[in-house]
Amino acid sequence: MKEIQKTYSMKEGEIQKKWYVVDAEGKVLGRLATEIATILRGKNKPEYTPHLDMGDNIIVINAEKVVLTGSKSADKDYFSHSQYPGGVKFTSITKLMKEKPEFIIQHAVKGMLPKTKLGKKVLGNLKIYAGDKHPHEAQKPEVINL
Repeated sequence: MKEIQKTYSMKEGEIQKKWYVVDAEGKVLGRLATEIATILRGKNKPEYTPHLDMGDNIIVINAEKVVLTGSKSADKDYFSHSQYPGGVKFTSITKLMKEKPEFIIQHAVKGMLPKTKLGKKVLGNLKIYAGDKHPHEAQKPEVINL
């Protein structure tokens, strides 16, 4: 008789979460966002379970120093709509880099996460700061180079 193999699925209480600090200075936006999204989902862990929040918490510092390649700084616009007729707004990426640099990284990472309740929960594990200071020293985050 054949021995049956079973796939192991982690439980919510068995998940071990860590805190990481990522320095965005000099990093390309898209490549940085993919690495962050992978760690937030927990896909870098061998015990990855798709239906659970397996990922670690990530703190991104120096968000204003992220690099855009090609002609994105001149061409890229962010679209929003107020849901009223004529409520279309386009905001250039250069304007956002000056006013809200955290939004650019968050928007890029959010697009790489699932569009479900789990995706929203996972995005809550991402903390982004424009400068090089953050208020999460109590969690003893590890510095990681992406």
